[in-house]
Amino acid sequence: MLKKRLIANSLLVLTALIWGVAFVAQNVAMDSIGTFSFNALRSLIAGAALLPVVLIRKSRTEAAPPEIRKKLFVGGILCGVIMFIASFFQQKGIELGASSGKAGFITALYIVFVPLMGLFTKKRPPAAVWLGVAFAVMGMYLLCLHEKTNGAIIEKGDIFLLVCAVGFAAHIVVIDRFAPHVDGLQLSCIQFFVSGLLNLIMLPISESISLGAVMSAWLPILYAGVLSSCVGYTLQIVAQKNTRPAVASLIMSLESVFAALAGWLILKESMSTTELIGCGLVFLAVMLAQSDVFFAKDKGLPADKQG
Repeated sequence: MLKKRLIANSLLVLTALIWGVAFVAQNVAMDSIGTFSFNALRSLIAGAALLPVVLIRKSRTEAAPPEIRKKLFVGGILCGVIMFIASFFQQKGIELGASSGKAGFITALYIVFVPLMGLFTKKRPPAAVWLGVAFAVMGMYLLCLHEKTNGAIIEKGDIFLLVCAVGFAAHIVVIDRFAPHVDGLQLSCIQFFVSGLLNLIMLPISESISLGAVMSAWLPILYAGVLSSCVGYTLQIVAQKNTRPAVASLIMSLESVFAALAGWLILKESMSTTELIGCGLVFLAVMLAQSDVFFAKDKGLPADKQG
């Protein structure tokens, strides 16, 4: 059992690494194509890559009853719509100039927002979460406020990323509602296709795309579609079968650290001392938001985030 947990935790570290590096891919892609173009391609590629696995598994299992199929499609559509919205704000924030590291840390705040959303279902967050919120606010202040000639201002890209974090928190809540009742891979596949189609619908309204632009960004598109979305999500599902949800959440939060490291190593991005302190406070907030899961014997929400 210990060996299985070690393997599972190693797979989760690999998943966090894949998702962290994805922020670099998203950043690089913005040099060639727009937000809707990138999100449409990555989502459709992810759905297409996952589809054969889903079909093979489906052929080896009994057909689900009608009520389960209904939950699967309703859940898949809801998850796809929320993924479309959250991914738009994330990609737009990166397009507006947010570094890979900063985007990773601000997006990681979804872990803080998840328990806060429990207020709407009369589930009061523990004290550790409120302390995490306080650290998150301080961290966001240091990360996002920049000194200009007319005073400190919050950049537009940072606001988009904050909205993205709220969106991914909602995505986790919806997955937690449907995933226990349906096949996780089928749910994921449906959400990718729904998100991709919604991005295709929006693409002609605000963007133009050419084959040359797509070819210029083919590597980050494939990375985000195949590795970040398809492989990352599948590894998470496989690994969480042999480890505790609380441990999984803790490991997945390393995504923000890997995003900052990847931005520094690959894109030569740097952060000021103030921004690094802000990253540290945000990471502390993420840890505090998950601490109640450990003390509650793993009764918290499962970790889940698409980078």
